[in-house]
Amino acid sequence: MATVTQENIGLQHEKITVQLTKEDYLPVVDKALKTYSKKAAIPGFRAGMVPMGIIRKMYGQSVFSDEVLRVAGAKLEEHLISNKAEIFARPIPAVSQGQLSFDVNNPQDYTFEFEIGTRPHFTIPLLSGSETIPLPKVIVTDDMLRDEIEKLQYKAGDMTEPETITCEDNVINVVFDESDAEGNVKEVGIKKDNSLMVKYFTPALQKQLMGKKADDTIVFSLRNTFDEKLLPAIAKDLGFEPSDEAAKDTHFKMTITKVGLIEKAPIGKEMFDKIYVDRGIETEEEFATILKEEIERYWEQQARIRLHNELFEKLVHETPINMPTTFLKRWMSVGGESYKSPEEVEKEYGSFDHQLRWQLITDMIIHENNIRVEKEELEDAARMQIMSYFGQQGHMPSINDDWFEPFIQKQMADKKFVDDLHNKIITDKLFYALEQKVNLQEQLVSLDEFIKLPSSHHHHH
Repeated sequence: MATVTQENIGLQHEKITVQLTKEDYLPVVDKALKTYSKKAAIPGFRAGMVPMGIIRKMYGQSVFSDEVLRVAGAKLEEHLISNKAEIFARPIPAVSQGQLSFDVNNPQDYTFEFEIGTRPHFTIPLLSGSETIPLPKVIVTDDMLRDEIEKLQYKAGDMTEPETITCEDNVINVVFDESDAEGNVKEVGIKKDNSLMVKYFTPALQKQLMGKKADDTIVFSLRNTFDEKLLPAIAKDLGFEPSDEAAKDTHFKMTITKVGLIEKAPIGKEMFDKIYVDRGIETEEEFATILKEEIERYWEQQARIRLHNELFEKLVHETPINMPTTFLKRWMSVGGESYKSPEEVEKEYGSFDHQLRWQLITDMIIHENNIRVEKEELEDAARMQIMSYFGQQGHMPSINDDWFEPFIQKQMADKKFVDDLHNKIITDKLFYALEQKVNLQEQLVSLDEFIKLPSSHHHHH
């Protein structure tokens, strides 16, 4: 009779011992060999008439070891199910597991030792509502509105491609390569494409740019190059914290790849119709009202993205969870598809632990808030996503188009598309549930203040 025992060997770390007697596995081995004898096709013997001695000689050893391991695995599985064990990953052979020798001609009792990491129980202090978390709200000013209207004038205007830069209204496509002060590009440095108007540069740089053409280069540091109001956004786009003063002394070699010139469209009905198709906007006041609402919505969305990143970081770093670190490091080493050295495990463990903590926290929030995604929600989200995509390409479809619904159903048959969509909806619902539970306080800020807010590093999507 097989016996299974379990003992604690560390924090959230258990050892399970499975002891098999010969009586536990021999009947199974005999049954498997009989099945082989019925199916084996061996020259000189009719099907199903191969003597058991030959079968045992040819297949006995592999069948014996396979069946002993299978019975041990089944007993382990029964134990985990009957004890309703909540575990990480799969059990792994214990460090204390002795070398086992399987011999079909010398059956004996066997002892198998496994290690498991158990999922910890915990509470989430952040959800108590005792901590106030600011939700920044960007104040949309007349200057911001004027700037956006001017951008849209350029967007609705006609583009030409002159050979050289002649004025501040030129648009240039450029590549930023991090370099030293002489323009020697770093082997491992920042490389970024961008498209900028000449007016965004400082007057001194604008003067330098005049007469430049495609393939020409300029070397500069960020601090002396861009209009002060634009510098934080440029720094952020290049991967720096806007508040990092030292980053502003970083040098870049900027290569011009294309020169363009856009003639601003005059403000009027023709421009309104180009920007907002089928909205029937007649007056500049009406246009400004709609545009201001759009700008407000955009910055509300950015504020929520920032809030969600902050919630993610707080939950992962401030929720006390007893992780079975010893087990998890061993599992990373021997439990995956390939062996990892202790050095590789140490290098990767921080990120692995981060992801695992987030998974535990989200599992709890999803369970406690009964969050799920229905088939109809997936299909509706797919329709919205595809309409948005085609809308951006300038071909807004109608749900009544003959091709539209078959196209949706084809996308819904794509497992990766559906999984990605499902994860997005779950994540949206998860953060909506979090927003209801934490104590948010709206905080009015200027655009400049918002851009300079420190960003949270995150990987929750």
